[in-house]
Amino acid sequence: MLHGPYALIDTSNEYAGGRSEAVLGAALARGGSSPGRAIVTKVDRDLSTGIFDRDRVWRSFEESCRRLGVDRLGIVHLHDPVTISFTEAMGSGGAVQGLAELREQGLVGAIGVAFGEVPLLRRYVATDAFDVVLSHNRYTLVDRTAAPLFEDAAERGMGVFNAAPFGGGLLARGSRSGAGYAYGDTTAELRAWVGRVEEICARHGVPLATVALQFSLRSPLVHSTIVGISSTARIVGLERVRLTGVPDECWDELERLPPAPSTIHDTE
Repeated sequence: MLHGPYALIDTSNEYAGGRSEAVLGAALARGGSSPGRAIVTKVDRDLSTGIFDRDRVWRSFEESCRRLGVDRLGIVHLHDPVTISFTEAMGSGGAVQGLAELREQGLVGAIGVAFGEVPLLRRYVATDAFDVVLSHNRYTLVDRTAAPLFEDAAERGMGVFNAAPFGGGLLARGSRSGAGYAYGDTTAELRAWVGRVEEICARHGVPLATVALQFSLRSPLVHSTIVGISSTARIVGLERVRLTGVPDECWDELERLPPAPSTIHDTE
């Protein structure tokens, strides 16, 4: 991955209990990385206590740097702030203060917020405290609820990361695969809707997975699309999908479909 075709490698302090960063750090120490490649990570709450304040942000950052073998990072996100309120995160001694300090001291180039639920993300974006935003499973063929969030971010000159364009499997494996959507089960209605998408894709000679990925890649709202990678073979397959074009007529047909019955229902 550090020498592959993609500029950014996404990870987090808590992924695989820190092993994700440790493996990347070992690879960096052994073979470095190609020019233009960078690792993006996320600060996380204390998994034992749920504490996610200014001090925890600093400790999380330091843990990540030790594992990765670096002393500075280009982008660091506030990750899944579910154990604290918005007021706590933004207040004195809160998590956002910690991130801002890291940026002010030159230890981090840019700070972001990474979460799923759009209403809370919009509150964070509206503070103008962040440089970038990341949402997942909410800007796909199935669910477009992140569009207003990404538009807000664009108006503020923020970078936009769109994660999970395959919805956790359904849009990669298809309506008959049994795959879920967004870490949850799917419904008969959603599977039927995806089946209609598959029929349109078949008429135009393109796989469902290609259309799902290209939906994000072609969007002017999205600066970086994040896809999970588990092997070098996965990179080869993903490149094949990335480089496959989708006919305009296919997009025209897809736009005429009724909205998908998404299984995501964020609350304010």
